[in-house]
Amino acid sequence: MTEPSQPDTAGRRLAERPHRLPGLSPNTTQDAVVVVPGIMGSELYDTESGDVVWGLASAGWLLKAWTAPRGLRALHLTPDEREGRLGRIRARRLLRTPAWSPFLRGIEPYNDLVATVTRSVADPAAVLPFAYDWRLSVATNARFLAEAAREHLERWRLHPAHVLARKHRVDEREGRLVFVAHSMGGLLTLAALTDGPDGDLAADTRGVLTLGTPFQGAVAAAAILNTGQGTPVPLPHGRLRRLAYTMPGLHDLLPTFPCLDEGLNIRRLSPPDIADLGGDKDLAVDSQTLHDTLRGRALPGHRALVGISQPTLQSLTIRQGVVTASEHCYREHSDGELMRDETGAPRRFDVGGDGTVHKESASPIRATVPLALQHGALAKGEAALEAVTSFLEEDEHLGPAQAGARVGLEIPDLVAPGTPWTVRVRGVDSPAGVDLAVEEVGGAFAGPARLYGDDDQLAARVTVPAPGLYRVTLDTGDPTPLTQLVLAAPDERDDG
Repeated sequence: MTEPSQPDTAGRRLAERPHRLPGLSPNTTQDAVVVVPGIMGSELYDTESGDVVWGLASAGWLLKAWTAPRGLRALHLTPDEREGRLGRIRARRLLRTPAWSPFLRGIEPYNDLVATVTRSVADPAAVLPFAYDWRLSVATNARFLAEAAREHLERWRLHPAHVLARKHRVDEREGRLVFVAHSMGGLLTLAALTDGPDGDLAADTRGVLTLGTPFQGAVAAAAILNTGQGTPVPLPHGRLRRLAYTMPGLHDLLPTFPCLDEGLNIRRLSPPDIADLGGDKDLAVDSQTLHDTLRGRALPGHRALVGISQPTLQSLTIRQGVVTASEHCYREHSDGELMRDETGAPRRFDVGGDGTVHKESASPIRATVPLALQHGALAKGEAALEAVTSFLEEDEHLGPAQAGARVGLEIPDLVAPGTPWTVRVRGVDSPAGVDLAVEEVGGAFAGPARLYGDDDQLAARVTVPAPGLYRVTLDTGDPTPLTQLVLAAPDERDDG
């Protein structure tokens, strides 16, 4: 006779108990984030006419701006603006469509960067895209940035979403500021936090992420000011030089490191040198004062994203007022003495960079993230955006997937429609598994380009059919392809 089975009361109680895994807590920050774009990264409009003078979403507008007789005239600083009487030109918003400028190798829009930041905050109200008039000096825009950042933080701390966000953070602390700054935006942030009108702003800042910021300037800025000295140049280059001459912001990007090659001596540029190469001496003096003030200052919680492996101007010579720029730099020992070889000649180093800013200018600290990306794409590339997300969420940053460590892309900044031009790829031995494509931004033209071996490099001959803005993409199989913008325009010359 078998025993009657006993009821499994413990199992029944377990089965009857409502059991549900808790939902995942959002991994968002309680901080307020300010996105600061680089030079030419804000849309500008004329308050008198209401016309947009920089940043329209049209390749036709872009071509007109760089080739029409008065295409950039509204951007030139007036005597009143030089004296501080501002308001004629205002910034409306961050750049939303691709733009182009000689030497700067294309300016990508900031849509993806702002969207990435927005996904990492507790509410869209926590994000401030700070548009500014990039023609003006860093010092002027830094004051505006400090005021805007303070107001943004105070508003965010009163927002209901801020209170909720603090509850799922470990320290439950009050929100602070985080700056995500591209290119010249990093200089604005440094000036705002270390020499700005709000002495408490740095203490209220949790961290600053810079993307390709030229903390020591860029030789490309000197090349811009010198364009066409003595020889005719393509129209866009001449137009940029005349605009740049009036711009304090461009002078603030001039190199401040030892870069002037005088044979056995390498020194920093002086205001007379800058006047000699085509700049404004008074603006150069103001810029030197700014950089002297900022030298040695540190950003709170700073992490730098730095472009590498791209051909980048790093030094220059000036002979009879004409600049010759080179892709090598010079280094100093810790005591400030120039590094020399056994013959006494200065040692030369090619440290590369992002195509505009050389690596050492963008790397004032050891906590850097190297990315094989062009300057404009540092605010758009997938690897860079992953680093932004990691920084905002305060995770331990182990480095994102990157493009090939030594892969570089060399492309003209201006080409003529219907005329073949050359794309060169550095750091890749074989075209196997490497794809190169060219597509018109907002247009119909798109297609692959055939790569071939050329003097230990890969190269391709490319022809585009019509004027417009084109994006060249190099895909080596890594998560982040290399990209660069190029403008196709009729080959007209500017004789100054």
